[in-house]
This record gives sequence, structure tokens and C-alpha cells, in this order.
Amino acid sequence: MKKVKFLAMTAIIGSVLVTATGCGSATNGSSKAEQGATQQLQGEVKIDGSTTVRPIMEAVTEEYRSEQPKVKAGIGGAGTGSGIKKLIAGEIDIANASRAMKEEEKKAAAEKKVDVAEYKVAFDGITIITNKENDWVKDLKVEDLKKLWLEDGTTKKWSDINPEWPDREVKFYSPTNSHGTYDYFDEVILEKKELVTKNVSKSDDPNAIVTGVAGDKDAIGFLGYSYYFENKGKLNALTINGVEPNEKTIESGEYKPLSRPLYIYVNKQSLKDRPEVHNYVKFALENAGVLAQDVGYIQLPKADYDKQVQDVEGLK
Repeated sequence: MKKVKFLAMTAIIGSVLVTATGCGSATNGSSKAEQGATQQLQGEVKIDGSTTVRPIMEAVTEEYRSEQPKVKAGIGGAGTGSGIKKLIAGEIDIANASRAMKEEEKKAAAEKKVDVAEYKVAFDGITIITNKENDWVKDLKVEDLKKLWLEDGTTKKWSDINPEWPDREVKFYSPTNSHGTYDYFDEVILEKKELVTKNVSKSDDPNAIVTGVAGDKDAIGFLGYSYYFENKGKLNALTINGVEPNEKTIESGEYKPLSRPLYIYVNKQSLKDRPEVHNYVKFALENAGVLAQDVGYIQLPKADYDKQVQDVEGLK
């Protein structure tokens, strides 16, 4: 976390320097933007949604406190779907999302007259994990994933995929249906068909999936790359169609079809009317790249962040 500490120190030093500049505004003619940079804000930014995006936004909040200590910005982890519902209902300002908004969600927002801004914060790759003692499977094809995870009325065994593999039942670990990680996997692997119903444990907490797979030799699960990255000492990450999930393959899209962008969705009215929300979102997009790298995700090209920051500034 050296980068995080560096950012914090940079923010503090920068704040001191800008404050000194602002103090001389009566004589040096500093702009309103420069004077506004020293403004200490108050209030609360309400954030909920994806547990996959949460580590990035927690890192953002940690850094933001050094700049705006009087602004509260706690991060919930109700899941992408639940977060978007709360955003549409006006209960939160920002919904973290590990998938794009669905058409029905956009329609619901329009019906409630909630104008939503979409911003990308990082890239992620859904990672297929197995137990460290699993020495028989290193790579799976997309078709293998479908055969394992799709409900077909049978009890799934490893030997169903390869007769040389153990004739034992597979134990499945998955996020719940409210999570964007589940939605994305459901769309690109299961093609929106039913997930296995036998020997499956679903959890809202990715760490519970880590624990479950790490404790069961016959387990398989899927979660966001950063949770594997944090626990790679006790998990295997499978290659998919021969491609390993890593920074290079996820950013390039070579790790397909499980590479994906991560989002925050923001109530535009909050951006326009509440300085603390506007300032927080701008700070998040200015720093999300470095912070995403620090917590195990892959940053976007700098030009993408810059363009989004300009969009936020236009909503002030």
C-alpha cells in the first residue's frame, strides 16, 4: 500500500500549498476554482452496492478523509442489484456496480425521474478458483464451465468433465443472485439459464467463498480478481481457454469472456446540488486508477479517467 500512503501525503501537502495560495487571493487574483479547492466540506455521501467494487471505493474514502475529513462516506456491500435499486429509490448517492445497468433498471430510473451518470473505475476478471490440493484441473474451457455450472438435474462430478479426474461430487461456491458478479457469470457463461442447485453454497460475502473453497478439496467457485489476488496463497486460479487471469490479460480483454469493466452510478441531481457528492466523485475518478491497482484491480487508460472527470466538472 505504498502508493496509498504516498497519495495521502501528497493530498496533505497539496492542500497546504493550495491553502497558502488561497490566502493571498486578494492580491494575486487567484481564480474561483483555486479558492474553491481549499473549501472544507461537510455532509455524507451514501454509497452501496457491489462487493467487488467496494475495495476500490474504500481505498478512495480512506484517501479522501485526508482532504475532506468532515465528509462521511461509508461503503455498503449489498450487491450490485440492491445498490442500483437503492440509487433509484433515492436512498443513496452512489451505487457501486460490477456490471452495467440493465435495461429494466434504466427504465425504472426513468420512471422515478432519477437521472443517472455512469462512470467506469477499473477492469476486473471473474476468477475461477479451486482448492490448493486440487492437482487435477489447471484449465477449463468455457464449455466445461457450462457443463459444471448449468443445472441439468444431475449430480456433477469431476469425472463428468474428464474421466481421468476424481469420481467425486463437485462442491460449488457462488455469489448470490443480487451480486453483479453472479449476473455477469450468469450472462456470459450460463446464458441466463439456471445455476446448479445441488452442492452449491451462495454467499453475499466473497470472503466466505474464499473460506469455503480453501477448506474443501472438491470445491470450485468464482469471484472478483482482487479477492483471489488477496488470497492466492490458499487458492488456485484456473486458466480459461488457456488464458491466465492477470493484469495484462484482463486489461486487454484476452481473458475472455470473463474480463469486465467496473462502474459507479451516481445520481446526477446529487452531483449538481451537493458539493460533497460532486467533490467526492471527482476525487474518486482522479485517483481510482492508482487505488484500483493497489487493491488488486486493473486501471483504465488515464485518458478515460480524464474524460470522466471533465464530465463531472460539467455537472457542477
